Amino acid sequence: MQPLLNIITAALLSSGIMTDTATVNNGNINEELQHLSQKAPALNKNVLKLALTAYHTASEKGNVKKPVLTVIDYSLPSSKQRMWIFDVRKEKLLYNTYVAHGRNSGADTPNHFSNASNSKATSLGTFITKDTYFGSKGLSLNLQGMEHGFNDNAYNRRVVVHGAWYVEPEFIKSSGRAGRSWGCPSIAQTIAKPVINTIKGGSVLFAYYPDHYYLSHSGYVAA
Repeated sequence: MQPLLNIITAALLSSGIMTDTATVNNGNINEELQHLSQKAPALNKNVLKLALTAYHTASEKGNVKKPVLTVIDYSLPSSKQRMWIFDVRKEKLLYNTYVAHGRNSGADTPNHFSNASNSKATSLGTFITKDTYFGSKGLSLNLQGMEHGFNDNAYNRRVVVHGAWYVEPEFIKSSGRAGRSWGCPSIAQTIAKPVINTIKGGSVLFAYYPDHYYLSHSGYVAA
């Protein structure tokens, strides 16, 4: 029965009646990559392609409720605007700003990442934004880590998006780098509210670093 099913599927694909989902997704990603990279020329195209792959993988799993993608490139120092936020559907760049990393991940440029509680380190991979709350850091956004072993402990660790004085452009300019969090992707207090309201409620946040083990074992970006 299975060989017959394979023959029927191949015939439908060749006739155009049925479409190969992977081919369609690759086409969508390449088209989005072309358009979005023009809006964010400072963002490495390979990083953006990985982020779009993660976004579409999460979408196929039914986890994406809002067509917004946040990309953080942790291979860049914290003195750079290494966070980009896109409206994927409208193919627009919404924000390009600074973001902190965990104090135990490194000084200016992080080189250590962890999923462990109390590690005070940043986690890599694909996250889905959840609900907001008001805490000691003001308006904050819960994150759900989607990748087992890499960031799935984020919610329990209280890894959230929140505003922080040590990510303000003036502080970064005077000190030469952003301050460090306890693992949260914290952003400037002055833009925290609009940014959090833009990405809350089921969008994708993708945190990148050229970590070979992550890139080869991720269920969201690994080939």
